[in-house]
Amino acid sequence: MANLTARVGDLILRNPVMPASGCFAIEYQEALDLNRLGALVVKSVSPTSRAGNPTPRVADCYSGMLNSIGIPSKGLEYYCENVLPPYLKFNTPVVVSISANTADEFAEACEEMSLPEVAAIEANISCPNLEADGMAFAMMPDTTYKAVSAIRRRTNHPFWVKLTPNASNIAAVARAAEDAGADAIVMGNTVLGMAIDVRTRKPKLGNVMGGLSGPAIKPIAVRLVHQCYRAVRIPIIGCGGIQTAEDAVEFMLAGASAVQVGTASFRDPGVMQKIIDGLEAYCTEMGVESIRDLTGQVKLDRQLSDRWLRFAQQSG
Repeated sequence: MANLTARVGDLILRNPVMPASGCFAIEYQEALDLNRLGALVVKSVSPTSRAGNPTPRVADCYSGMLNSIGIPSKGLEYYCENVLPPYLKFNTPVVVSISANTADEFAEACEEMSLPEVAAIEANISCPNLEADGMAFAMMPDTTYKAVSAIRRRTNHPFWVKLTPNASNIAAVARAAEDAGADAIVMGNTVLGMAIDVRTRKPKLGNVMGGLSGPAIKPIAVRLVHQCYRAVRIPIIGCGGIQTAEDAVEFMLAGASAVQVGTASFRDPGVMQKIIDGLEAYCTEMGVESIRDLTGQVKLDRQLSDRWLRFAQQSG
């Protein structure tokens, strides 16, 4: 039987499969055994209460979905008392996702959530930065470094940084996160998009634009994971359009040490368990003794790959 354990920094997971923040709730225990997952990533929480974006917040589209939820939250105190406890009863590491408006807010929230029962913190710096006119922290290396270093100064807890696929130079952003002290990178989040109802001529989302997720963005996400893998030494958690074990393997070959599953769980709440079973079957079929051996093992013409990487860095 293949060894499916994955390592993300100092954290050892029983397998590399976990939910993406915002695409998972405790009710999923009715559809799959949460003790089988590699980790439980809880929906993002902000330091203060916020209502989220105007409705409608979700729109269907070809090979994916658009969403503009706005990360509604009732604050950290409510989260610690009501949201977090049900996840802690499982024998699976719990990862808390943090969203904030400023670097200082991120640092304070991550410090407060550096609890013994929390295995790791995911800092969702792909959310808007009020100190930069609403541009996401992870859009630029300097704002990425500022947010990540602020967090690192306030906590020794393991923490991952969630980046955005909308950044122009993802390799530079990833290096800034690593240099500032992140333990791992989650690559990534949704791709900014828009949809219009041709009969009403109105945007399908109340916030006009939103994040595109699902299989439509998988090739973009795989490319971004590979670029990050070439740029940094810290582990990468791949995310974006994963529906099957083969999708997960593709991300790992590109450079991911683990993966997060998002939109696919809306269609099939038990899909993560199927992906784990599929990974075991794949390893048996392909003679892979340890799933860790897949990370970064895409076969490339080295000279062509280096030339392409230089072009991507110069143009992006």
